[in-house]
Amino acid sequence: MKILLAEDEKELNRAVTMMLRHEHFDVDSAYDGKEALAYAREEKYDVMVFDIMMPQMNGIELVKILRAENIDTPVLFLTAKAQIEDRIEGLDAGADDYLCKPFARGELMARVRALTRRQGNLDSLYKGYGDIVLEQGTSSLKGPAGSERLNNKEYQVMEMLLKNTGRLISTDQMMDKIWGYDSESQVSVVWAHISFLRKHLDSVGSRVTIEAVRGLGYRLEDKESDKKS
Repeated sequence: MKILLAEDEKELNRAVTMMLRHEHFDVDSAYDGKEALAYAREEKYDVMVFDIMMPQMNGIELVKILRAENIDTPVLFLTAKAQIEDRIEGLDAGADDYLCKPFARGELMARVRALTRRQGNLDSLYKGYGDIVLEQGTSSLKGPAGSERLNNKEYQVMEMLLKNTGRLISTDQMMDKIWGYDSESQVSVVWAHISFLRKHLDSVGSRVTIEAVRGLGYRLEDKESDKKS
Protein backbone atom coordinates (compact mmCIF):
# COMPACT_ATOMS: atom_id res chain seq x y z
CA MET A 1 0.00 0.00 0.00
CA LYS A 2 1.37 3.39 -1.03
CA ILE A 3 0.68 6.56 0.94
CA LEU A 4 1.39 10.22 0.20
CA LEU A 5 2.00 12.34 3.32
CA ALA A 6 2.09 16.15 3.15
CA GLU A 7 3.01 17.89 6.42
CA ASP A 8 5.19 21.01 6.71
CA GLU A 9 6.24 20.42 10.35
CA LYS A 10 9.44 18.46 9.77
CA GLU A 11 9.50 16.59 13.08
CA LEU A 12 5.86 15.54 12.75
CA ASN A 13 6.42 14.60 9.11
CA ARG A 14 9.30 12.30 10.07
CA ALA A 15 7.37 10.81 12.99
CA VAL A 16 4.26 10.01 10.92
CA THR A 17 6.41 8.63 8.10
CA MET A 18 8.11 6.27 10.56
CA MET A 19 4.75 5.18 12.01
CA LEU A 20 3.39 4.34 8.56
CA ARG A 21 6.52 2.54 7.42
CA HIS A 22 6.51 0.49 10.61
CA GLU A 23 3.08 -0.75 9.53
CA HIS A 24 4.56 -1.77 6.14
CA PHE A 25 3.19 1.16 4.15
CA ASP A 26 5.27 2.62 1.33
CA VAL A 27 5.42 6.38 2.04
CA ASP A 28 6.31 9.43 -0.04
CA SER A 29 6.51 12.60 2.05
CA ALA A 30 6.14 16.22 0.97
CA TYR A 31 6.57 19.43 2.96
CA ASP A 32 4.23 21.80 1.11
CA GLY A 33 1.09 21.68 -1.01
CA LYS A 34 2.72 22.20 -4.39
CA GLU A 35 5.20 19.40 -3.80
CA ALA A 36 2.33 17.12 -2.76
CA LEU A 37 0.37 18.04 -5.89
CA ALA A 38 3.34 17.07 -8.07
CA TYR A 39 3.60 13.70 -6.30
CA ALA A 40 -0.15 13.06 -6.60
CA ARG A 41 -0.13 13.76 -10.33
CA GLU A 42 2.87 11.49 -10.90
CA GLU A 43 2.07 8.44 -8.76
CA LYS A 44 -0.93 6.27 -7.93
CA TYR A 45 -1.54 6.25 -4.16
CA ASP A 46 -3.88 4.20 -1.99
CA VAL A 47 -4.34 6.96 0.61
CA MET A 48 -3.19 10.59 0.94
CA VAL A 49 -2.67 12.21 4.36
CA PHE A 50 -2.54 16.03 4.26
CA ASP A 51 -2.07 18.83 6.74
CA ILE A 52 -4.40 21.75 6.01
CA MET A 53 -2.16 24.68 6.91
CA MET A 54 0.79 24.25 4.53
CA PRO A 55 2.99 26.71 2.61
CA GLN A 56 2.71 27.14 -1.17
CA MET A 57 -0.78 25.63 -1.24
CA ASN A 58 -3.02 24.64 1.66
CA GLY A 59 -4.68 21.25 2.00
CA ILE A 60 -8.15 22.52 1.06
CA GLU A 61 -6.90 24.00 -2.22
CA LEU A 62 -4.86 20.87 -2.89
CA VAL A 63 -7.79 18.49 -2.50
CA LYS A 64 -10.06 20.68 -4.63
CA ILE A 65 -7.52 20.54 -7.47
CA LEU A 66 -7.10 16.78 -7.15
CA ARG A 67 -10.85 16.17 -7.22
CA ALA A 68 -11.23 18.49 -10.21
CA GLU A 69 -8.62 16.35 -12.00
CA ASN A 70 -10.59 13.17 -11.16
CA ILE A 71 -7.98 11.91 -8.71
CA ASP A 72 -10.30 10.14 -6.26
CA THR A 73 -7.74 8.68 -3.84
CA PRO A 74 -9.08 8.78 -0.23
CA VAL A 75 -7.75 11.79 1.72
CA LEU A 76 -7.29 12.11 5.47
CA PHE A 77 -6.72 15.61 6.85
CA LEU A 78 -4.39 16.06 9.84
CA THR A 79 -4.90 19.50 11.31
CA ALA A 80 -4.95 21.66 14.42
CA LYS A 81 -8.16 23.33 13.17
CA ALA A 82 -10.75 21.57 15.31
CA GLN A 83 -13.87 23.72 14.88
CA ILE A 84 -16.96 22.07 13.36
CA GLU A 85 -17.01 24.58 10.50
CA ASP A 86 -13.38 23.72 9.70
CA ARG A 87 -14.25 20.02 9.49
CA ILE A 88 -17.22 20.77 7.25
CA GLU A 89 -15.03 22.85 4.95
CA GLY A 90 -12.47 20.04 4.69
CA LEU A 91 -15.04 17.35 3.97
CA ASP A 92 -16.89 19.54 1.49
CA ALA A 93 -13.63 20.14 -0.35
CA GLY A 94 -13.41 16.40 -1.03
CA ALA A 95 -11.59 14.90 1.95
CA ASP A 96 -12.79 11.54 3.30
CA ASP A 97 -11.79 11.86 6.96
CA TYR A 98 -10.48 14.41 9.44
CA LEU A 99 -8.14 13.89 12.42
CA CYS A 100 -7.29 16.71 14.81
CA LYS A 101 -3.84 17.29 16.30
CA PRO A 102 -2.59 16.08 18.68
CA PHE A 103 -3.64 12.55 17.82
CA ALA A 104 -2.84 9.07 19.09
CA ARG A 105 -0.81 6.77 16.91
CA GLY A 106 -3.41 4.01 17.19
CA GLU A 107 -6.20 6.26 15.97
CA LEU A 108 -4.15 7.46 13.01
CA MET A 109 -3.40 3.88 11.98
CA ALA A 110 -7.06 2.87 12.38
CA ARG A 111 -8.20 5.77 10.18
CA VAL A 112 -5.62 4.97 7.51
CA ARG A 113 -6.58 1.28 7.52
CA ALA A 114 -10.25 2.21 7.15
CA LEU A 115 -9.43 4.31 4.09
CA THR A 116 -7.25 1.60 2.54
CA ARG A 117 -10.16 -0.82 2.79
CA ARG A 118 -12.05 1.43 0.42
CA GLN A 119 -9.27 0.92 -2.11
CA GLY A 120 -8.92 -2.82 -1.64
CA ASN A 121 -8.23 -5.60 0.82
CA LEU A 122 -5.47 -4.69 3.27
CA ASP A 123 -4.39 -8.33 3.39
CA SER A 124 -3.82 -8.47 -0.36
CA LEU A 125 -0.93 -10.54 -1.67
CA TYR A 126 1.98 -9.01 -3.48
CA LYS A 127 2.72 -11.66 -6.06
CA GLY A 128 6.39 -11.66 -6.67
CA TYR A 129 8.66 -12.49 -9.44
CA GLY A 130 8.60 -16.23 -10.13
CA ASP A 131 7.42 -18.53 -7.34
CA ILE A 132 7.28 -16.25 -4.28
CA VAL A 133 4.46 -14.31 -2.67
CA LEU A 134 4.77 -11.59 -0.03
CA GLU A 135 1.75 -11.42 2.26
CA GLN A 136 1.15 -8.06 3.87
CA GLY A 137 -1.21 -9.24 6.59
CA THR A 138 1.27 -11.70 8.12
CA SER A 139 4.56 -10.19 6.84
CA SER A 140 5.33 -13.62 5.38
CA LEU A 141 7.41 -14.64 2.39
CA LYS A 142 5.89 -17.75 0.81
CA GLY A 143 7.53 -20.19 -1.60
CA PRO A 144 7.28 -23.81 -2.79
CA ALA A 145 8.76 -25.22 0.43
CA GLY A 146 6.88 -23.13 2.97
CA SER A 147 6.87 -19.64 4.43
CA GLU A 148 9.13 -17.40 6.51
CA ARG A 149 8.04 -14.52 8.72
CA LEU A 150 10.02 -11.37 7.91
CA ASN A 151 10.88 -8.63 10.32
CA ASN A 152 9.82 -5.05 9.52
CA LYS A 153 12.91 -3.96 7.56
CA GLU A 154 13.27 -7.30 5.76
CA TYR A 155 9.66 -6.96 4.64
CA GLN A 156 10.22 -3.43 3.33
CA VAL A 157 13.35 -4.39 1.39
CA MET A 158 11.63 -7.39 -0.21
CA GLU A 159 8.54 -5.34 -1.02
CA MET A 160 10.68 -2.70 -2.72
CA LEU A 161 12.41 -5.37 -4.82
CA LEU A 162 9.07 -6.99 -5.75
CA LYS A 163 7.54 -3.69 -6.80
CA ASN A 164 10.53 -2.95 -9.03
CA THR A 165 11.18 -6.29 -10.73
CA GLY A 166 13.47 -5.86 -13.70
CA ARG A 167 14.94 -2.66 -12.27
CA LEU A 168 18.08 -2.16 -10.25
CA ILE A 169 17.53 -0.62 -6.80
CA SER A 170 20.62 1.08 -5.42
CA THR A 171 21.80 0.92 -1.82
CA ASP A 172 21.20 4.67 -1.53
CA GLN A 173 17.61 4.28 -2.73
CA MET A 174 16.97 1.61 -0.10
CA MET A 175 18.60 3.70 2.62
CA ASP A 176 16.49 6.73 1.66
CA LYS A 177 13.18 4.89 1.31
CA ILE A 178 13.43 2.45 4.21
CA TRP A 179 15.81 3.88 6.79
CA GLY A 180 15.46 7.56 5.87
CA TYR A 181 17.97 10.35 5.33
CA ASP A 182 18.17 11.09 9.05
CA SER A 183 18.92 7.52 10.06
CA GLU A 184 22.21 6.84 11.84
CA SER A 185 22.38 3.44 10.13
CA GLN A 186 25.27 2.72 7.78
CA VAL A 187 24.97 1.26 4.26
CA SER A 188 26.16 -2.05 5.69
CA VAL A 189 22.66 -2.49 7.13
CA VAL A 190 21.35 -2.88 3.57
CA TRP A 191 23.95 -5.55 2.79
CA ALA A 192 22.99 -7.40 5.96
CA HIS A 193 19.27 -7.39 5.11
CA ILE A 194 19.97 -8.58 1.57
CA SER A 195 21.93 -11.47 3.08
CA PHE A 196 19.05 -12.31 5.44
CA LEU A 197 16.54 -12.26 2.58
CA ARG A 198 18.70 -14.58 0.48
CA LYS A 199 18.59 -17.06 3.36
CA HIS A 200 14.81 -16.70 3.59
CA LEU A 201 14.51 -17.38 -0.15
CA ASP A 202 16.58 -20.52 0.25
CA SER A 203 14.48 -21.63 3.21
CA VAL A 204 11.19 -21.37 1.27
CA GLY A 205 12.69 -23.31 -1.64
CA SER A 206 12.42 -20.48 -4.14
CA ARG A 207 14.24 -20.33 -7.45
CA VAL A 208 14.23 -16.52 -7.15
CA THR A 209 17.53 -14.90 -6.23
CA ILE A 210 18.63 -11.40 -5.29
CA GLU A 211 21.33 -10.46 -7.76
CA ALA A 212 23.87 -7.72 -7.12
CA VAL A 213 25.29 -5.61 -9.93
CA ARG A 214 28.47 -4.01 -8.63
CA GLY A 215 28.15 -0.28 -8.16
CA LEU A 216 24.53 -0.20 -9.37
CA GLY A 217 22.35 -2.11 -6.93
CA TYR A 218 20.12 -5.15 -6.51
CA ARG A 219 17.28 -6.82 -8.38
CA LEU A 220 15.28 -10.03 -8.26
CA GLU A 221 16.05 -12.71 -10.85
CA ASP A 222 14.13 -15.89 -11.63
CA LYS A 223 16.60 -18.67 -12.41
CA GLU A 224 13.95 -20.79 -14.17
CA SER A 225 12.97 -17.88 -16.40
CA ASP A 226 16.62 -17.31 -17.27
CA LYS A 227 16.96 -20.96 -18.41
CA LYS A 228 13.96 -20.67 -20.70
CA SER A 229 15.24 -17.54 -22.29
